[in-house]
Amino acid sequence: MPDQSEFALLSAPDTIQDFLATHIKLPEEPFANDMAQSAFLRRTKSGINELLATQGYFSPTVTFDTQIKKETEIPVIIVDPGPLTHVESVEIEFQGEIAQSDEQQQKKINKWRKAWPLKVGAPFRSADWEEAKSVLLSQVTYEKYAAANIVKSEAVVDKENAQATLHIVIDSGPVFYFGELEITGLERYDAEMIENYRPFRPGDIYRKELMHMFQIALQGIPHFGNVSVNIYPNVSKHEAIPVHVAVTETETQRIAVGGGYSSNNGARAEVNFSNHNFLNRAWQFNTTLRLEQKRQTFFTGVSTLPNQNNVYYSAGASMQRTDIEDLVTVRQRVDTTRTYQTRNLLSQFSLNWQREEKRPDGAINQTVKALALDWRFRHHVVDDPVNIRRGSATEFRLGGGTEFILSDQDFMRMYGRQQNWWPVGKHDVFYLRGEAGYTLAPSRFGIPQEYLFRAGGIQSVRGYNFMSIGVREGNAIVGGRVMATGTAEYTHWFMQNWGAAAFVDAGSAADSIKDMDLFLGYGAGVRWRSPAGPLALDLARGHETGTLRVHFSMVVNF
Repeated sequence: MPDQSEFALLSAPDTIQDFLATHIKLPEEPFANDMAQSAFLRRTKSGINELLATQGYFSPTVTFDTQIKKETEIPVIIVDPGPLTHVESVEIEFQGEIAQSDEQQQKKINKWRKAWPLKVGAPFRSADWEEAKSVLLSQVTYEKYAAANIVKSEAVVDKENAQATLHIVIDSGPVFYFGELEITGLERYDAEMIENYRPFRPGDIYRKELMHMFQIALQGIPHFGNVSVNIYPNVSKHEAIPVHVAVTETETQRIAVGGGYSSNNGARAEVNFSNHNFLNRAWQFNTTLRLEQKRQTFFTGVSTLPNQNNVYYSAGASMQRTDIEDLVTVRQRVDTTRTYQTRNLLSQFSLNWQREEKRPDGAINQTVKALALDWRFRHHVVDDPVNIRRGSATEFRLGGGTEFILSDQDFMRMYGRQQNWWPVGKHDVFYLRGEAGYTLAPSRFGIPQEYLFRAGGIQSVRGYNFMSIGVREGNAIVGGRVMATGTAEYTHWFMQNWGAAAFVDAGSAADSIKDMDLFLGYGAGVRWRSPAGPLALDLARGHETGTLRVHFSMVVNF
């Protein structure tokens, strides 16, 4: 259908009609005279030829006609785009140090050539040509060759045969190595705190990914607002290229108020005070009061920043009261922790002392004291920490205490969890989770609930209330010494930020393996990708009870 105004018409095939209509502006008022109309038609013809060339049409025919409209002759611009030009051949050359590189680098070169999108037979369009060159250059500069550039870029078009011959030459330049940091913007803090976060050292081969990781790490601590990490690829300094780090410091003290809701613990309100320069040592001091319907917590603690070995230390004290499944617990706790953490790995040792009052409805109250040493290990490899489509996460925990050292009972708690994500098609995700725990002890009495197990609710067995699967004492459900649960879930993302999930959960918690009864839950839910991570609204049915329950939470991946 021709595109039209009151004073001119544009007629072209459907394949280019919308494109031309977007870029060709037809007159909005009558032409002043024939000369003005002729000038408009000449400009429009020239513009159409240039526009169609960007789309691979290098031999268009543009003619003019007239049409009677409201007893007035108006010009009609008729466009025949001619044949679409296709790629006839592609030649990609490399020169510089990359041309004398090892076998591994040559494999990368072959991979880049294979991944080149404008293959022989593909339509030749200017935008695709420019994008393909840009992607290729970014691949070369991503690692080692920071100063690589395109020294020849030639597209020879044979209009008669509608074919394009492409030739690109990239000069890699020399291999770049990281040098020292050049830091600007620091006022309150020492440069050492930034040095400790960098994932590379002087002399390491340049990789853009490492600079990106460095910037993300600095942005993740509360001391800085804006962070910029970059290099200027000066060939004369390739043996030790300086890394420029620009930061903007934030206020050291902050009070934050927040709220939320989870079907596990109900509505939540909290207030937090933080000081990011505690004792003028860049330590982080936090005090939090969190009030939930089923749990109330007060915490205060301080932690150091990671040193050059990725190790930091923390100490804290907390008080917490919970009322879940007719079990009221009141706990006081102090702890100290040593943490080693990298991008994919966490190893943590902690020592804590706690006093817990256990008040099960309809059963005997008990006060428990324990001094426990804990170890936690977690390793994960995922494509996106917030919205995972591919990856795995493995976690182990081991902790315990003895009545010979400030504990009421000898116990050892063992726990393991495995999670895997697999992409299905272009958008969907299949997820499997399995966890198991066992507490080695003469009995469950004299052990804090933290070192026992209950199941049910989000991240456990949906279709059942939070921590409603365990050992019955009177009218209450308390923790047992053994637990195992698992999940299979399929999520289909039918829009960019909206998806639907179907799932099956199964598991149990009891005081011994022989007492475990399988609890099965299944259902479906809605997913929404928020900036902080996916939100989940699930409707689940508990197979044993037949009860439907709604679960709402932010999806915590690990």
